[in-house]
Amino acid sequence: MKTFGNFLKTLFLCLSLGLIISCNTKESKIITVSGEIPASEIGKTLHHEHLLVDFIGADSTGYHRWDKNEVVEKVLPYLLEIKKLGYKTLVECTPAYLGRDPELLKILVEKSGVQIITNTGYYSAVGAKFIPKHGFTETAEQLAERWIAEAKNGIEDSGVYPGFIKIAVERNPLEEINRKVVKAAAITHKETGLIIMSHTGLAIPAFQQLDILKEHGVHPSAFIWTHAHNEQDFNKHIEAAKMGTWIAFDNFKPDRLERYVEFALLMKKEGMLNKVLFSHDAGWYKPGEIDGGNFRGFTEIEELLIPALEKNGLSQHDIYQLFVANPAEAFKVKIRLTQI
Repeated sequence: MKTFGNFLKTLFLCLSLGLIISCNTKESKIITVSGEIPASEIGKTLHHEHLLVDFIGADSTGYHRWDKNEVVEKVLPYLLEIKKLGYKTLVECTPAYLGRDPELLKILVEKSGVQIITNTGYYSAVGAKFIPKHGFTETAEQLAERWIAEAKNGIEDSGVYPGFIKIAVERNPLEEINRKVVKAAAITHKETGLIIMSHTGLAIPAFQQLDILKEHGVHPSAFIWTHAHNEQDFNKHIEAAKMGTWIAFDNFKPDRLERYVEFALLMKKEGMLNKVLFSHDAGWYKPGEIDGGNFRGFTEIEELLIPALEKNGLSQHDIYQLFVANPAEAFKVKIRLTQI
């Protein structure tokens, strides 16, 4: 009965995603901190959050900057809080040299029961402050080798494997370090099938990155346009979504409720709700600040956004699409290439 129940769950997910022809558990895996899971097991998901971020810079950060026990004490209640609300997975978007700590994440998974997904890749925004020295001297191919090695062998000696590629670029125009990081991400995706999540913001750099991916044969469906809510022109979101790009409104706050609802309704009208991702971009234990600073929880989407979406006509299936089916499709390991 349990096996049959899992089959039905997988079947329903595939039907919801329109993938009944190609969807199977062998293809559709997601890589969490605890290991591989079928995509159908992702459950309700917050696709862009942070548990710890260290802003001191690539040349100074390191595990010496925080006490894992203190971080766990501060962060764990927030994970237990979303677990009670029915969330099963949290995607932790802090990259290397900005506070990524796989051992810390393992502890939090064990204590909370929440699945966590971590990443490989480098963050080249903010004047490349968070790029290590070798990031400036090595080629895109050499950087990709490092990220592919993490995907194949794990992060350091932790036994934790990345479930996506996290990069970040300056707004406009892309600088050489940005272009190199995007190219490295394209190479890594083609080897690993991990999706590329890029801190971006406005449409111009988003489309510049899509052009780079296209040059390397990578399809737009391998790209999450992160912080797309900063772009005011909804037409740009629709254009990118119709190409296959994932459009992430991932910094939800109460004062943005009306805009997020408007965006969701428009995307449903355009038949593009299956390319939308919502999250808070919240959390942020900050080493060096007293008690890790002000930590913002992960409940406002459940408390405010989802009720508002339902009030404005989105169905339970639509909500499932946004918070279960879409993350399952986005984060499943799959090499996504342009058609030649």
